[in-house]
Amino acid sequence: MTRPSSLRLFATAVLTVLVSSLASAEETPPADPKRPNIVFFLIDDLGYADCGFNGGKQIKTPNIDKLAREGSILDSLYVQPVCSPTRAALMTGRYPTHTGVYTIVRPHAKWGLPLAERTLANALHDAGYETAITGKWHLGEFEPAYLPTARGFDHQYGHYFGAIDYFTHMRDGSHDWYRDGKELKEEGYSTHLVAREACRLIEGKDKAKPLFLYVPFNGVHAPMQVPQDYLKPYPYLKGPRQKLAGMLSAVDEAVGKVVASLEKAGLRGDTLIVFSSDNGGPAPGDNSPLRARKGTIYEGGVRACGFLNWPDHVPAGAHVKAPMHAVDWYPTFLKLAGGSLEQKLPLDGCDVWPMLTQGATSPHEAILLAGSPGRVALRMGDWKLLTNASEVDSEESSDDGEKPAAKESFELYDLANDIGEKTNLADKESERVAQMRTKLAEMLKNAVPPGAPKQGPRK
Repeated sequence: MTRPSSLRLFATAVLTVLVSSLASAEETPPADPKRPNIVFFLIDDLGYADCGFNGGKQIKTPNIDKLAREGSILDSLYVQPVCSPTRAALMTGRYPTHTGVYTIVRPHAKWGLPLAERTLANALHDAGYETAITGKWHLGEFEPAYLPTARGFDHQYGHYFGAIDYFTHMRDGSHDWYRDGKELKEEGYSTHLVAREACRLIEGKDKAKPLFLYVPFNGVHAPMQVPQDYLKPYPYLKGPRQKLAGMLSAVDEAVGKVVASLEKAGLRGDTLIVFSSDNGGPAPGDNSPLRARKGTIYEGGVRACGFLNWPDHVPAGAHVKAPMHAVDWYPTFLKLAGGSLEQKLPLDGCDVWPMLTQGATSPHEAILLAGSPGRVALRMGDWKLLTNASEVDSEESSDDGEKPAAKESFELYDLANDIGEKTNLADKESERVAQMRTKLAEMLKNAVPPGAPKQGPRK
């Protein structure tokens, strides 16, 4: 064989190997990053500025503040005006206009989160996660099909109602404390018990599965109750504000214990922690510098105190200014978990992970904040349009919704320059109001009535 022929054969062989290698590389998908454990702390009725990391000066929250400082603070995290609607949004990735959960689910009410809804727990369980809730459910309990263990949670501990007694676990003559759907007679301050169960689940978790642990504390919701020792650091506060300070200190201690259990179990580096309030704080909470309070569609009712933390994955010491809503956690967690977003009912939420970790812009053209079908707000960019807003706390509105306003009213605020919503620009910005009303009408086109629509079992 001549030398040129040998070189040609050699070159052909090398080229064949390279092509084969490239083909194999294209056929073999890149390895998935490690799926995180997810711990979600939901704090009940927490004021926007009650924690130190968000401007609070009166109440000591060292454990919460440390997590926030080492993670990214969410400057424009939106929730719903009251408890159950935020929980429904988190669990479904869908606005109240699509679930029907506009208001609180009262004890023994004959409705709850519709059974047609696929929950975050369902979706993460299907993705191979161990799923657990320890704390307050508040999405229906009148039939077994509405309980957490029937909605995708492997483990349940805590209570179904809101506003239970922290020591007796009673509400309106009914005892409300359960483990895995079975009534549990247990003594202790509920914040302590919820944290203890969360720690037990972390330290005893299935090593083969990632964990989704949902920890919705009933603190700091009324009744204002806390062991006396928690009041001692706050002699400079009086009455309900002092009790709130003690209750939040107990929650802060509980958060610290849960994080310590993650570290003890060797899971801290593999765990995404999210912290959020479920709505704005009522009195005596502090929502500064926001307007109004819980139950309203002003910022003080719907802008949450929150952050996320995951070492080496979430930027430390950062502020995320772009807006997001509680509906976004569902698709974001599912993408991180490698789960499927294919489902019968369409999502309102977006995957906001690039926004949270890479400085990307918000994927939302608009964010909807619905207190009821007729009392809604829309945020587009830095502008916020409100329809039939009121500073009156609407938590005790009827399940059938509010009476329609005699005359529809509109308010418009530039949140970039007026976070306190003091200057109504609706008259000066009539063209912008018209544009935003068109978008609002589009988003309300298929709105369902309050009280949870009658829907069949989840498909």
